[in-house]
Amino acid sequence: MLPILYRDGVIVAINKPAGLLVHRSNLARQEERFAVQLLRDQIGQRVYPVHRLDRGTSGILVFALNPAMARELGAAFMEKDVVKRYLAVVRGHPPERGEIDHPLSRIRDAYESAIGDEESGTEPQTALTRYRRLAIAELPYPVDRYATSRYALLALEPVTGRRHQLRRHLKHISHPIIGDATYGKGKHNRLFQQRFNSRRLLLACTNMAFTHPVTGETLCLHAPIDGEFASVLAALQWPAADMP
Repeated sequence: MLPILYRDGVIVAINKPAGLLVHRSNLARQEERFAVQLLRDQIGQRVYPVHRLDRGTSGILVFALNPAMARELGAAFMEKDVVKRYLAVVRGHPPERGEIDHPLSRIRDAYESAIGDEESGTEPQTALTRYRRLAIAELPYPVDRYATSRYALLALEPVTGRRHQLRRHLKHISHPIIGDATYGKGKHNRLFQQRFNSRRLLLACTNMAFTHPVTGETLCLHAPIDGEFASVLAALQWPAADMP
């Protein structure tokens, strides 16, 4: 059963587990389980995803319960009328807070055919991410040429919504997200596998706020950190419940 965070007559939001695809993709033809299919079967009606969440990322995923609402909510996401907050474990100790203002080239994928093509052109697009450092740790395990290894927990706010924006931006400032096989560092990923039994991308969408298209009220959603991610936070003495 998928954890349902919110449900009314037009919207349903779940806490998507890491590793679950939103819907069928040509890049993962062998997969048989998808969030769209599982949620449809769970609640007994069709659902329409209104935004994207990478396969490896866990957290809040919003669906509409009819096509008209999917278009309206999709427009709100594209117009940046949604506030999203993520937690991520990264390599190194970034500054206490900052902005990553770095254009990103377009990456097309099969997901766009389901939610609409919000971006066009081939030139790099503006991309802005704000971050705040919540906790740091230095572990007595050598990685590369260093005798110890440093990590940090960040709160991330993507102001724009480019594909893989958070992962690419953290790589850009040399603080890649742990568990990222594409943009991260294999040696650090393996350290977390060996020491903490964590084999997932340590990135989760934990908070989201937007105006409900029917009531006009602000809908605030929260997805708790659980599973391997929660175990890593506990091992590093970063209890998720204490994070602002």
